[in-house]
Amino acid sequence: MDMRKPLKHYLKLQYPFHAIADPDGGFVVTFPDLPGCMTQVDAVDDIGPMAEDARRLWIESEYEAGEDIPSPTYPQPYSGKFNARIPKTLHRKLVEEAEREGVSLNQYVVTLLSTSGLDTTATPVSARRRLNVASSGRKTPDRRKAARR
Repeated sequence: MDMRKPLKHYLKLQYPFHAIADPDGGFVVTFPDLPGCMTQVDAVDDIGPMAEDARRLWIESEYEAGEDIPSPTYPQPYSGKFNARIPKTLHRKLVEEAEREGVSLNQYVVTLLSTSGLDTTATPVSARRRLNVASSGRKTPDRRKAARR
């Protein structure tokens, strides 16, 4: 027994796509959830209509061939919350500083993080090195340089 949904169901689904400027001009449009589904357009105004045509044709072709149509995926929203285990001494310092500033611990930590010049491209090692410098007030030796000496 075929439990496949009708073609109309798949055609109504909204799939995210990427439109990337081509160095030679125009844009390349791809659908991450639909393997091989792509198109090229010359003008930004053509992205929406051409992307829709490519998506529709891909779904129709795959459906007619008896292939499975994947469900669309969407970026997971972030809650704005995370838990971190930190040393008790650091926890105490943060609480004391927050009290001294007259703000909640949460607000104090948010302020520290948002004004830290956080580099979102940092690797865990470079981030750890930067945190060591910030927490100690002095530079920590770079182990790679020390090993070369």
